[in-house]
Amino acid sequence: MARRLFELAREWKRLAGEGGEAAAVGAELLARWAEPHRRYHTLDHLWAVLAAVDRLADTAHDIVSVRYAAWFHDAVYRGEPGADEENSAQLAELLLPSCGLSTDRVAEVARLVRVTADHAPAPGDVDAEVLCDADLAILAADAEDYAAYARAVRQEYAHVADADFARGRTAVLRELLAAPRLYRTREGHEWWEERARANLEAEIARLAEDASGFAPSQS
Repeated sequence: MARRLFELAREWKRLAGEGGEAAAVGAELLARWAEPHRRYHTLDHLWAVLAAVDRLADTAHDIVSVRYAAWFHDAVYRGEPGADEENSAQLAELLLPSCGLSTDRVAEVARLVRVTADHAPAPGDVDAEVLCDADLAILAADAEDYAAYARAVRQEYAHVADADFARGRTAVLRELLAAPRLYRTREGHEWWEERARANLEAEIARLAEDASGFAPSQS
């Protein structure tokens, strides 16, 4: 964790500058992302989203706002979908003015954070497409990393009974699969779409197998 904290602190300084107020905001964000109750929405997730944003940077219109939004998109995380994104957006509205951002840019960062509640940017909302694609890039991970991601998500909902979690998680995955495209940017679609859909289908099958209580026969 110490190395990741150092790397992220460096990235924040590169984005927000070296002023004392910006440093204080960065320290608060890092403390939030390192909260002990997190299992998936951690410093590593933040790092991965920032890296994916960098890969998609040429697609964005306002990459600075997208990067700030990546920092704030799960800054508040209590496992309450919708409320977490709204509270994270409000945190951005509260803290970013002290970093010297204009009123318009603060509003844009908060707007982008709110879009991550459903990952459904409006057509042509390029910056939201970049942020949402970066946030969902984990869905296209290799089998080992995807399995680790799925386990971490389960751990964040450890208070939910197995059967209830399986039903809820399956519904979320099926909703994702029902979308015409998981990834809205051209690059994200080309790089990640096929693998992500295969991962989602495989997780749904595993959840169904776990719920059945026995493994399917092998022939």
